[in-house]
Amino acid sequence: MSVTIYHNPDCGTSRNVLAALERLGAAPTVIEYLRNPPDAQTLARLIAANGMAVRDTLRVKGTPYKELGLDAAHWTDQALVQQMLAHPILINRPLVSTPRGTRLCRPSDVLLDLVDVPAGLRLEKEEGVPFLRDTLVPAAHPALGTALAEAGLAMPEAQTPGRFYAYTTTTGEVLAYAGVEIHGQEALLRSLAVEPKARRRDIGRNVVALLLRRALEQGARRAWLLTEQTGGFFQKIGFRPLERESAPHEIQATMQMRAQCPASAALYTRQISL
Repeated sequence: MSVTIYHNPDCGTSRNVLAALERLGAAPTVIEYLRNPPDAQTLARLIAANGMAVRDTLRVKGTPYKELGLDAAHWTDQALVQQMLAHPILINRPLVSTPRGTRLCRPSDVLLDLVDVPAGLRLEKEEGVPFLRDTLVPAAHPALGTALAEAGLAMPEAQTPGRFYAYTTTTGEVLAYAGVEIHGQEALLRSLAVEPKARRRDIGRNVVALLLRRALEQGARRAWLLTEQTGGFFQKIGFRPLERESAPHEIQATMQMRAQCPASAALYTRQISL
């Protein structure tokens, strides 16, 4: 299998992806793009094949993104690519190409979209957390209902507009469930339930990261959620509290906001970025 990874050895996510590829026997071509950046045509091709907007593949943290004013709306895609070439640290990582396609593997679990994993092989990250595979399940899935009931969460309504996922290890062990409703550029996270055996193992953080990635792929740019009990957890992963009246009308109109969550549930939000 021909595999190429645009790698930054100082990035934990990039290291996790490279280690997983090597464990799978992929023998990837490793390009340390900070030392050997791609040319403009190659970078534009990689971004297009990734299926995301140029702006969504820019790295913000630890880069001159803000100093250069790259958040301004006037920047064209071509101009942003030129900035990425002038400052390769702006290229988000790792970009991986396999015969299945090209993906920006953030979080590192996205690698599973691109590779086959032999039965029985458990892939883990360097911090000891397993790679997670997200599989769509129906809102009426019995195991989803059981997990939500045990977590004290309401069952999704039969005609919910959301997507619900089961999160499993590469060996098939179910660790969590979660869902998201997409309303234009607004995403409502819901039904996050981590199995008791997987709690306090950083699984929830990884589930949310992968769920936000799927929301981004569907066009969302801001995430929202309502919770009564786990606000501290969500604040640790970048969410901030807001008054419920501050939610946009797309979120205000959801069944969860209007009827399912009590008035005591707090509203949290964050920008979706990689």
